[in-house]
Amino acid sequence: MPQPKPPKRSSRSRARSWHRPPTGPVQQPSLALQEITESLAPPRHKSSTDEVFSEPQRLHKVLASCGFGSRRAMEDMILAGRITVNREPADVGQKVGPGDEVRINGELVKVRFAEPRARILMYHKPAGEIVTRDDPEGRPTVFEQLPNIGNGKWIAIGRLDFNTEGLLLFTNSGELANKMMHPRYEIEREYAVRVMGLLTPEHQQRLLAGIELDDGSAKVEKLEDGGGEGSNHWYHVVLKEGRNREVRRLFEALGLTVSRLIRTRYGTVAMPSRVKRSQTLELTSDEVAIVLTAAGMKATGPAPGKQSGGGRQQHQGNRPQGKGPRPQGQGPGPRPRGQGQRVGPRNPNRGPASPREALPAGEGAPQTEPHDEIEPGNSVHGNQTHAN
Repeated sequence: MPQPKPPKRSSRSRARSWHRPPTGPVQQPSLALQEITESLAPPRHKSSTDEVFSEPQRLHKVLASCGFGSRRAMEDMILAGRITVNREPADVGQKVGPGDEVRINGELVKVRFAEPRARILMYHKPAGEIVTRDDPEGRPTVFEQLPNIGNGKWIAIGRLDFNTEGLLLFTNSGELANKMMHPRYEIEREYAVRVMGLLTPEHQQRLLAGIELDDGSAKVEKLEDGGGEGSNHWYHVVLKEGRNREVRRLFEALGLTVSRLIRTRYGTVAMPSRVKRSQTLELTSDEVAIVLTAAGMKATGPAPGKQSGGGRQQHQGNRPQGKGPRPQGQGPGPRPRGQGQRVGPRNPNRGPASPREALPAGEGAPQTEPHDEIEPGNSVHGNQTHAN
C-alpha cells in the first residue's frame, strides 16, 4: 500500500519563516563590560537578621529586617506561598521563635535570638508526687503543679523521692541545672530528718566519717540535733551529693528508720515558710543573679519591661493544702532558737546557711514576721496556677 505524502508547505508559511537580514552595521558587545558583569556576584539577600531578638517575633517583621522588602511586601509573599516555616506554608501574623526554620523562595534565613533569661522556680513538694513528666502508673507529678513557662520548659534541678517533701528547684537553663546537679560541683543539700530513735555519739561519728552503701561510700558534711523525743526526734543534715534515697539509706545503715524527710535548702536557695505545700515561688532577677554567680555563671539581666528585683511571682497549686490537715502554730518539730526566717537565696559570701534557717512552717521553723512578707504573693490572694 503506497505511503501518504506529507502536506506541502504553503508560500505563506515560507514567507513567515523568512527574516530579512539586518541592513545596518552590527554592534559588537563590549568585552570589558562583559568581564565586569561576569565578575560580579549575583545579588543575594541577607542570610541572617541584623537584629537579635529577645522574644518570638512576627514573621513579616523578621523578614523585613533581613532586607527582603517592606513588611507589607512580606505579607504579600506569605499570601503567595513563597515563605515557609519548618517546611510548612507560613501564615500572615505567624510568630517565629528559637528553633524555627524560616525559608523564603527556598533560601534559609537564620533568625537570631538572644539567650533566654535564666529563671528559677521554687516548689514545695508534698509527699505523694513523683518528679517526672509522665508516670506510667498514673501517679500525680510535680510538673502538673507548675505555672506555664511560656517559651521553653521547666527543668528539674535534682529529684526528690515519692515520699520526700520540701524544696524542689526548677529552671529553664540546662547549663545551670547541670552545674547544680553534677557531683563534681559539690552543691550542698540540707534536709530535716525525723527518725524513730536517737543517734548515739558513735552513730554521729559514723555519719560524719562515712558509711559504705551499695553504690559506694557516703557521708554527711554537717549534722545537728534538732530536738524532740521518742518517734518525733529531728536532725538536720547537709550532703554534697544527691544519690537515690541517700539520706534514708544512711540512717537505715545505722538501724534507724526515717519517718519523715524534708529538704529545706539547695545550694544558696532556702525555702521560706510562706511557701506552703504544692505552692511555687519564682525568684526575682536579683536572686537569680546570686544563684548564677554562685554556680560560676554569668548573671543575666532582668526580663524586658520588668525592673530588677521586682515583686515575686507566687502561685498556688491545684492542691493548696496538700494531703490532710495543716498543723497550726507549733508543729511536731522542735521550735528553734535564733533569728527569723530568710527569704530567697543566700549571698554566697556569707557561707553556709544555718540548719534551722529555712525549715518549713510547722516543722520547727520560726513563724513569719510582718517584714518577711512576700510580694505580690498570688497564693495569698487565692489565684490558681496554670498547669504546664
